[in-house]
Amino acid sequence: MQKTIIVIPCYNESERLKVDQFNSLIQQPNLELLFVNDGSNDNTEQQLKEFIKKTAHGAHLLSLKINSGKAEAVRQGMLQAINDGATITGFLDADMATPVADVLRLRDEAIKKRYSVILGSRVKLLGTNITRNPLRHYIGRVFATFASIILHLPVYDTQCGAKLFATSGLLKDVLAEPFQSRWVFDVELIGRLLIGSKTFHPLTAIDFVEVPLKEWTDIKGSKISFGDAIKVPIELIKIAIHLKGRRQKLTK
Repeated sequence: MQKTIIVIPCYNESERLKVDQFNSLIQQPNLELLFVNDGSNDNTEQQLKEFIKKTAHGAHLLSLKINSGKAEAVRQGMLQAINDGATITGFLDADMATPVADVLRLRDEAIKKRYSVILGSRVKLLGTNITRNPLRHYIGRVFATFASIILHLPVYDTQCGAKLFATSGLLKDVLAEPFQSRWVFDVELIGRLLIGSKTFHPLTAIDFVEVPLKEWTDIKGSKISFGDAIKVPIELIKIAIHLKGRRQKLTK
Protein backbone atom coordinates (compact mmCIF):
# COMPACT_ATOMS: atom_id res chain seq x y z
CA MET A 1 0.00 0.00 0.00
CA GLN A 2 1.32 3.42 -1.00
CA LYS A 3 1.62 5.87 1.90
CA THR A 4 2.31 9.50 1.04
CA ILE A 5 3.55 11.96 3.66
CA ILE A 6 3.96 15.53 2.41
CA VAL A 7 6.13 17.89 4.44
CA ILE A 8 4.93 21.48 4.85
CA PRO A 9 7.62 23.81 6.29
CA CYS A 10 6.14 26.69 8.28
CA TYR A 11 7.78 29.84 9.56
CA ASN A 12 5.52 32.65 10.80
CA GLU A 13 2.68 31.47 8.55
CA SER A 14 -0.27 32.35 10.82
CA GLU A 15 -1.67 34.75 8.22
CA ARG A 16 -1.22 32.39 5.28
CA LEU A 17 -2.18 28.90 6.49
CA LYS A 18 -4.79 27.35 4.19
CA VAL A 19 -6.64 25.14 6.66
CA ASP A 20 -9.49 24.25 4.27
CA GLN A 21 -7.07 23.08 1.61
CA PHE A 22 -5.02 21.09 4.12
CA ASN A 23 -8.22 19.42 5.26
CA SER A 24 -9.07 18.50 1.66
CA LEU A 25 -5.70 16.84 1.26
CA ILE A 26 -5.88 14.67 4.36
CA GLN A 27 -9.32 13.41 3.32
CA GLN A 28 -7.52 11.51 0.57
CA PRO A 29 -6.75 7.85 1.34
CA ASN A 30 -3.16 7.10 2.40
CA LEU A 31 -2.12 10.76 2.30
CA GLU A 32 -0.79 12.53 5.40
CA LEU A 33 0.68 15.96 6.10
CA LEU A 34 3.68 16.62 8.32
CA PHE A 35 3.90 20.27 9.33
CA VAL A 36 7.35 21.43 10.41
CA ASN A 37 7.18 24.53 12.57
CA ASP A 38 10.55 26.15 11.94
CA GLY A 39 10.92 28.11 15.17
CA SER A 40 8.04 30.51 14.42
CA ASN A 41 7.59 33.42 16.81
CA ASP A 42 3.97 34.15 15.88
CA ASN A 43 0.84 32.03 16.36
CA THR A 44 1.74 29.42 13.75
CA GLU A 45 2.43 26.54 16.13
CA GLN A 46 -0.79 27.06 18.09
CA GLN A 47 -2.84 27.20 14.90
CA LEU A 48 -1.25 23.98 13.66
CA LYS A 49 -1.90 22.24 16.96
CA GLU A 50 -5.55 23.29 16.88
CA PHE A 51 -5.91 22.05 13.29
CA ILE A 52 -4.27 18.71 14.08
CA LYS A 53 -6.41 18.26 17.20
CA LYS A 54 -9.56 18.65 15.10
CA THR A 55 -8.48 16.01 12.60
CA ALA A 56 -8.96 12.36 13.48
CA HIS A 57 -5.82 11.40 11.59
CA GLY A 58 -3.56 12.43 8.76
CA ALA A 59 -1.88 15.55 10.16
CA HIS A 60 1.23 15.66 12.34
CA LEU A 61 3.58 18.30 13.74
CA LEU A 62 7.34 18.45 14.09
CA SER A 63 8.53 21.53 15.98
CA LEU A 64 12.06 22.90 15.66
CA LYS A 65 13.10 25.01 18.66
CA ILE A 66 14.99 27.60 16.62
CA ASN A 67 14.51 28.93 13.11
CA SER A 68 16.82 26.85 10.92
CA GLY A 69 15.61 27.80 7.45
CA LYS A 70 13.36 26.10 4.93
CA ALA A 71 16.08 23.71 3.76
CA GLU A 72 16.63 22.23 7.21
CA ALA A 73 12.92 22.13 7.99
CA VAL A 74 12.27 20.17 4.80
CA ARG A 75 15.25 17.86 5.37
CA GLN A 76 14.21 16.95 8.90
CA GLY A 77 10.60 16.57 7.87
CA MET A 78 11.39 14.24 4.98
CA LEU A 79 13.64 12.10 7.17
CA GLN A 80 10.84 11.76 9.72
CA ALA A 81 8.38 10.91 6.94
CA ILE A 82 10.68 8.14 5.73
CA ASN A 83 11.08 6.83 9.27
CA ASP A 84 7.28 6.91 9.65
CA GLY A 85 6.88 4.54 6.73
CA ALA A 86 6.19 6.84 3.79
CA THR A 87 6.65 5.22 0.40
CA ILE A 88 6.27 8.66 -1.19
CA THR A 89 7.37 11.89 0.45
CA GLY A 90 8.14 15.43 -0.60
CA PHE A 91 7.28 19.00 0.25
CA LEU A 92 4.73 21.70 -0.38
CA ASP A 93 4.63 25.42 0.43
CA ALA A 94 2.43 26.44 3.35
CA ASP A 95 0.66 29.11 1.28
CA MET A 96 -0.76 26.39 -1.03
CA ALA A 97 0.21 28.32 -4.16
CA THR A 98 -0.04 24.87 -5.74
CA PRO A 99 -3.72 23.96 -5.30
CA VAL A 100 -5.05 20.63 -4.02
CA ALA A 101 -6.02 19.30 -7.46
CA ASP A 102 -2.48 19.71 -8.78
CA VAL A 103 -0.94 18.22 -5.63
CA LEU A 104 -3.08 15.14 -6.16
CA ARG A 105 -2.01 14.97 -9.82
CA LEU A 106 1.62 14.87 -8.66
CA ARG A 107 0.78 12.21 -6.07
CA ASP A 108 -1.02 10.08 -8.67
CA GLU A 109 2.04 10.29 -10.93
CA ALA A 110 4.25 9.16 -8.04
CA ILE A 111 2.00 6.17 -7.31
CA LYS A 112 2.49 4.89 -10.86
CA LYS A 113 6.17 4.28 -9.96
CA ARG A 114 7.44 5.28 -13.39
CA TYR A 115 9.63 8.00 -11.92
CA SER A 116 11.62 8.54 -8.73
CA VAL A 117 11.21 12.32 -8.67
CA ILE A 118 8.09 14.25 -9.64
CA LEU A 119 8.51 18.02 -10.00
CA GLY A 120 5.69 20.50 -10.28
CA SER A 121 6.49 22.92 -13.10
CA ARG A 122 5.05 26.42 -13.53
CA VAL A 123 4.75 26.56 -17.31
CA LYS A 124 2.29 29.13 -18.64
CA LEU A 125 0.47 27.19 -21.34
CA LEU A 126 -2.88 27.65 -23.02
CA GLY A 127 -5.53 26.18 -20.75
CA THR A 128 -3.56 26.82 -17.56
CA ASN A 129 -3.82 29.58 -14.97
CA ILE A 130 -0.26 30.35 -13.88
CA THR A 131 -0.08 33.76 -12.20
CA ARG A 132 3.43 34.98 -11.43
CA ASN A 133 5.10 38.32 -10.78
CA PRO A 134 6.73 39.14 -14.15
CA LEU A 135 10.07 40.19 -12.62
CA ARG A 136 10.27 37.06 -10.47
CA HIS A 137 9.38 34.97 -13.52
CA TYR A 138 12.21 36.34 -15.67
CA ILE A 139 14.72 36.14 -12.83
CA GLY A 140 13.54 32.57 -12.35
CA ARG A 141 14.21 31.72 -15.99
CA VAL A 142 17.81 32.94 -15.65
CA PHE A 143 18.16 30.97 -12.42
CA ALA A 144 16.74 27.81 -14.03
CA THR A 145 19.23 28.08 -16.89
CA PHE A 146 22.20 28.15 -14.52
CA ALA A 147 20.68 25.41 -12.35
CA SER A 148 20.33 23.18 -15.43
CA ILE A 149 23.99 23.77 -16.30
CA ILE A 150 25.11 22.85 -12.77
CA LEU A 151 22.94 19.73 -12.72
CA HIS A 152 23.57 18.67 -16.33
CA LEU A 153 19.81 18.16 -16.44
CA PRO A 154 17.39 20.02 -18.76
CA VAL A 155 14.95 20.93 -15.99
CA TYR A 156 12.57 23.85 -16.62
CA ASP A 157 11.59 24.74 -13.06
CA THR A 158 13.72 23.71 -10.08
CA GLN A 159 12.08 26.11 -7.63
CA CYS A 160 8.40 25.25 -7.75
CA GLY A 161 7.41 24.51 -4.15
CA ALA A 162 5.74 21.17 -4.95
CA LYS A 163 7.96 18.10 -5.28
CA LEU A 164 7.48 14.40 -4.54
CA PHE A 165 10.04 11.61 -4.24
CA ALA A 166 9.79 7.84 -4.16
CA THR A 167 11.27 6.76 -0.85
CA SER A 168 14.52 4.86 -1.25
CA GLY A 169 17.80 4.16 0.43
CA LEU A 170 19.41 6.74 -1.82
CA LEU A 171 16.94 9.43 -0.79
CA LYS A 172 17.62 8.73 2.87
CA ASP A 173 21.37 8.80 2.25
CA VAL A 174 21.34 12.18 0.51
CA LEU A 175 19.18 13.68 3.25
CA ALA A 176 21.56 12.55 6.00
CA GLU A 177 23.74 15.66 5.71
CA PRO A 178 22.39 19.23 6.08
CA PHE A 179 22.14 21.25 2.88
CA GLN A 180 24.73 23.87 2.03
CA SER A 181 22.06 26.23 0.75
CA ARG A 182 19.35 27.72 2.97
CA TRP A 183 16.93 28.61 0.16
CA VAL A 184 17.83 26.97 -3.16
CA PHE A 185 18.29 23.55 -1.60
CA ASP A 186 16.01 22.06 -4.29
CA VAL A 187 18.91 22.24 -6.74
CA GLU A 188 21.28 20.70 -4.21
CA LEU A 189 18.88 17.84 -3.43
CA ILE A 190 18.43 17.01 -7.12
CA GLY A 191 22.20 17.20 -7.60
CA ARG A 192 22.87 14.80 -4.73
CA LEU A 193 20.41 12.29 -6.20
CA LEU A 194 22.17 12.55 -9.57
CA ILE A 195 25.52 11.81 -7.90
CA GLY A 196 24.37 8.89 -5.77
CA SER A 197 25.93 7.63 -2.56
CA LYS A 198 28.48 5.07 -1.43
CA THR A 199 25.71 2.50 -1.10
CA PHE A 200 23.29 3.35 -3.91
CA HIS A 201 23.59 4.12 -7.62
CA PRO A 202 22.70 7.65 -8.78
CA LEU A 203 19.49 8.58 -10.50
CA THR A 204 19.56 9.58 -14.16
CA ALA A 205 17.43 11.92 -16.26
CA ILE A 206 14.92 9.16 -17.00
CA ASP A 207 14.09 8.95 -13.28
CA PHE A 208 12.73 12.53 -13.27
CA VAL A 209 9.53 14.01 -14.66
CA GLU A 210 8.21 17.55 -14.64
CA VAL A 211 4.42 17.83 -14.46
CA PRO A 212 3.08 21.19 -15.72
CA LEU A 213 0.70 22.61 -13.15
CA LYS A 214 -2.77 23.63 -14.27
CA GLU A 215 -2.92 26.41 -11.69
CA TRP A 216 -0.42 28.33 -9.58
CA THR A 217 -0.69 31.72 -7.90
CA ASP A 218 2.15 33.93 -6.70
CA ILE A 219 1.02 34.68 -3.14
CA LYS A 220 2.38 37.66 -1.22
CA GLY A 221 4.37 37.10 1.96
CA SER A 222 7.43 35.25 0.69
CA LYS A 223 10.10 34.78 3.36
CA ILE A 224 12.85 35.43 0.79
CA SER A 225 14.01 39.02 1.16
CA PHE A 226 15.73 41.14 -1.49
CA GLY A 227 18.98 40.52 0.38
CA ASP A 228 18.44 36.77 0.11
CA ALA A 229 17.63 37.07 -3.59
CA ILE A 230 20.87 38.82 -4.49
CA LYS A 231 22.78 36.03 -2.74
CA VAL A 232 21.32 33.39 -5.06
CA PRO A 233 24.25 33.43 -7.56
CA ILE A 234 26.62 32.84 -4.64
CA GLU A 235 24.36 30.03 -3.41
CA LEU A 236 24.52 28.39 -6.83
CA ILE A 237 28.31 28.59 -6.85
CA LYS A 238 28.42 27.02 -3.36
CA ILE A 239 26.14 24.22 -4.54
CA ALA A 240 28.29 23.58 -7.63
CA ILE A 241 31.41 23.33 -5.46
CA HIS A 242 29.63 21.10 -2.95
CA LEU A 243 28.35 18.73 -5.63
CA LYS A 244 31.79 18.54 -7.24
CA GLY A 245 33.26 17.61 -3.87
CA ARG A 246 30.65 14.89 -3.29
CA ARG A 247 31.32 13.47 -6.74
CA GLN A 248 35.06 13.40 -6.15
CA LYS A 249 34.67 11.62 -2.80
CA LEU A 250 32.63 8.86 -4.42
CA THR A 251 35.16 8.29 -7.19
CA LYS A 252 38.12 7.85 -4.81
